[in-house]
Amino acid sequence: MRRRSVLLALVGLVAVAGVVYLAATRTYWADAKVPLPPKGEALTNPFYAAQRFIEALGARASRDRLFTPPSSGAVIVLSRWNWNLSTRRREAIERWVESGGRLVVDDTISGSDEFTEWSGLEYQQHEKLLPPPGDGHCARFREERAMPAVPPLVPTHWLCDFDRTTFLIASRQVQWALFDPTYGRQAIRVSVGRGSVTLVNWQPFQYRALFDGDHPWLLVKAAELKRGDEVHFLSEADHPSLLSLVWLYGAPVVWLGLTALGLLLWRGGIRFGPLAPPEGLLRRSLAEQIRGTGRFAFQHDHGESLHTATVRAVEEAARRRVAGYAALVPRDRVAALAEAGGMPAKDLAEALDYHGLRRASEVRGAISRLETIRRAILGRPARTMHGTE
Repeated sequence: MRRRSVLLALVGLVAVAGVVYLAATRTYWADAKVPLPPKGEALTNPFYAAQRFIEALGARASRDRLFTPPSSGAVIVLSRWNWNLSTRRREAIERWVESGGRLVVDDTISGSDEFTEWSGLEYQQHEKLLPPPGDGHCARFREERAMPAVPPLVPTHWLCDFDRTTFLIASRQVQWALFDPTYGRQAIRVSVGRGSVTLVNWQPFQYRALFDGDHPWLLVKAAELKRGDEVHFLSEADHPSLLSLVWLYGAPVVWLGLTALGLLLWRGGIRFGPLAPPEGLLRRSLAEQIRGTGRFAFQHDHGESLHTATVRAVEEAARRRVAGYAALVPRDRVAALAEAGGMPAKDLAEALDYHGLRRASEVRGAISRLETIRRAILGRPARTMHGTE
């Protein structure tokens, strides 16, 4: 068993040594440059490299998401653009080109029928799928110019990753083009009004594609770039959000709405204190208290409770001051009270009786007469009226 373990260990060592030998003799170490992934604006802006390239040549470049007509001598590079999204926008671009603008378009534009009718540029399908270029993705194209005549020796330029399934044709006179006998025209420019439209059959100006072949030269040639030019890269690939558009076109309305909403919330919100400071505590006079209590009682039961209380007070005074008052019948009680107060018994009977609704003046008159009787009774010696002491 021990011998078998030793043999297995030796075989393993020999195998490891063989692998190490092969790796040492068949491989080598070398430095290789690997491009770092884009970050920042280079990650989100497909035309970042093209913008920096144009600025290095002495022109001005900007990236726009909404079309605003620039000066008539400027350049617009359209990519991932819906030509028919808005009739007003499309007509504005057409008027700008016809007034002298230079428009460069790649094959990501949609709405080809209207674009073809206006510009005279059209895609044509190859009859069969063409083979790739010799190096796999790049081929040489030569320039075509309208006038003056092209000299016999025309330099060629490398174009990479172009569309091998279609080529470009024009119903207008071609001012400039890049042509290959096998792949046809892959870039073409025509005059429209006082301006020009250049169509390229792929996307050579986005991200790292600008560094392939002679694409920087192609950008300068397609845009007819000169020092001091103004170049706008226009794309709808990452269009602004709805909130951004609302703020961009309606900021005053948004501010007004938010202000109105804030005022409504403030007006209907829960308050943490009274609207006005509380009034200081003041002592009322006895007369004010009596008058206030009387008004309150009259408002709730038309003075019946006040009248009842006054009659009760007269009865209590009579029991204390009139001898034998409790044993008298009601008629005699009225007579005794009338005698003490010095008023007719009929008037006193009406004052004592409260029936139905009465006006405030009637209730005040009845209470006044009863109070006069009560005070007159209280002003006499006890039990001297209507009997002996």
